[in-house]
Amino acid sequence: MKLIFGGFVLAAMAGALWARRRYVVVTVEGTSMAPTLSDGDRVLVRRRRIDQVSTGDVVVLEPPLTPAEIGPPGRDGRQWNIKRAVALPGDPVPPGIDDSVTRVPPGALVVLGDNTDSVDSRQRGFFDADRLLGVALRRLGGPPL
Repeated sequence: MKLIFGGFVLAAMAGALWARRRYVVVTVEGTSMAPTLSDGDRVLVRRRRIDQVSTGDVVVLEPPLTPAEIGPPGRDGRQWNIKRAVALPGDPVPPGIDDSVTRVPPGALVVLGDNTDSVDSRQRGFFDADRLLGVALRRLGGPPL
């Protein structure tokens, strides 16, 4: 009996470790993604690289901040933004983002908040793909995004 229980506990720990490496729960702060997401919503995020992101995905990533813009960090010591990916490397640059280039450069992406008052690529330009955490899959307690 002890051997079976020990195996179950080991399997449960391995499963929890696997899930933690692939998924993160993020709490939305602010209104940049309203009406899709509201302040306080909790979102399940799957860790992804830029080549695993599609246009239209809601993504979580670190913003390109200047020292004057740095706000309080999250629990992990980092600051995260949640936005919608509207252009990926090689895609045409949407109007109003950066008039000096026609295509999104490698290693970058263009993100916009669903709320027109969002601070996003319209103000900050390209976001660095290396700062991507992942793609939001669903609001916890709600429908898929």
